[in-house]
Amino acid sequence: MSKTPAPAQVRTRSALRVLVLACVIGLAAAAGAIAARAVVSYERHATLQAPDRLSGRASSAPASFADVVDIVKPAVIGVQTRLGRDTDDRNAPESPGDRSLRPFGAPQAPPPRARRPGRIVTAQGSGFFISADGYAVTNNHVVEGSTMAEIETDDHKTYTAKVVGTDPTSDLALLKVDGRNDFPHVQLADRMPRVGDWVLAVGNPFGLGGTVTAGVVSARERNIGGIASDNFVQIDASINKGDSGGPTFDLDGKVIGVNTMIFSPSGGSIGIAFAIPADTVRMVVSQLKTKGSVTRGWLGVQIQSMTPEIADALGLQQAQGALVADLAADGPAAEAGITSGDVIASLNGTPIANASELSRRISAIAPGTSVELGVLRQGGEKRITAALGQLPHSRPRPDMGSEQADTEPGTTGRGDSGDLGLKLAPASSILGPGQQGVVVTGVDPTGLGADEGFEAGDIILEVSGKSVATPGEIESALGDARRDGKHIVLMRLRSGETTRFVTVPTG
Repeated sequence: MSKTPAPAQVRTRSALRVLVLACVIGLAAAAGAIAARAVVSYERHATLQAPDRLSGRASSAPASFADVVDIVKPAVIGVQTRLGRDTDDRNAPESPGDRSLRPFGAPQAPPPRARRPGRIVTAQGSGFFISADGYAVTNNHVVEGSTMAEIETDDHKTYTAKVVGTDPTSDLALLKVDGRNDFPHVQLADRMPRVGDWVLAVGNPFGLGGTVTAGVVSARERNIGGIASDNFVQIDASINKGDSGGPTFDLDGKVIGVNTMIFSPSGGSIGIAFAIPADTVRMVVSQLKTKGSVTRGWLGVQIQSMTPEIADALGLQQAQGALVADLAADGPAAEAGITSGDVIASLNGTPIANASELSRRISAIAPGTSVELGVLRQGGEKRITAALGQLPHSRPRPDMGSEQADTEPGTTGRGDSGDLGLKLAPASSILGPGQQGVVVTGVDPTGLGADEGFEAGDIILEVSGKSVATPGEIESALGDARRDGKHIVLMRLRSGETTRFVTVPTG
């Protein structure tokens, strides 16, 4: 039988339990107070550390874009031009899926099954009024080859517009509608948007008219190799065929760009669109309005941006400036004394960051203007004055007036031509390439040369600033560089009409 605890023992055990429970409660309360103080301290610290410019941002996004749309949408128009008659399927306009990077205001035609000989083919796009008296902006490729266009306003009225002027280089055109002085119009933005800013695109996709899409600025100063010298604004708002020439607005209702092309493997919007920036539009429209065409400054050089490897090969501390790869014969740069291999580091005293910046700034200066170029050459700096010429109008649209080389600078690989997987021959021994340089006659598809873009027919003109005429001279130049302790050298290469520099490790 168990014994019943004595009353004194019960009281003792009860007292112990109460004491333990009190200690636990006390410890928990103390821990809670410490944690609370830590949370308050952390919150206070986080609040103090948070940038002031982020405070309130979470609630600053608009609940609706309707107020902005109400203001700007009446100024947006549909633009249509007649291109002629479609007499054969082989002459039909390009399919939207034929190119990945393309203007999206291409001609509209009946579906293949419905197409009949003799049907009128039209180009359809968008535009917007920039003044009450009827001046409107659209893309050049929407009205190309036409002197008149038909526009439809947001209130479904149609007007005939005169094509005042076009500029294939920027892909912009200026229209004029006569007879009214009260057209709704919008203004061009005075500042570039920031990456992440909200934007609204309004246009005429697929001829539907008055369509609004929203997105953000995905990137600024986007240069598309071989397409344009202008630094596009990239947006992710949905842009489709027929939106070409339409405006993209900021939330103040100002035009930050004119939509000109999309990236699309399928021909439809995938959220990568490019707009001509407002600064370019302002400059082009001003000239089109006064004289119907645009003139641009021309230096007469092929240039490429610097890379750390090129800067190292030239003994420079910073990879800034524009490297001169080639010069136009009798062009302004050649006449002023610029030579291939020079690095143009400044223009009129202002530093140049890269080739795109130099090309853009030169084109914005009037022909005939004298400019001062800061040039880095063989470890020294020179000041050279050049009188700009006029950018030729005969340039094909893929170059869009850019003086920048189409191909980005590359890095080849180890040492000699055997390591690169290249077969070489003197240019003088082959019919066609001329007498200068060493021709690449074959490329091993598994070699380093193929990986870096060498192709049969390329001509190696210089190694380390010295002209080469035989494969042996290339090997000798690389050997000299190794003995001098150089890890890489510059090789000047001509590919078709483009001349560029590549860096070649010495082994």
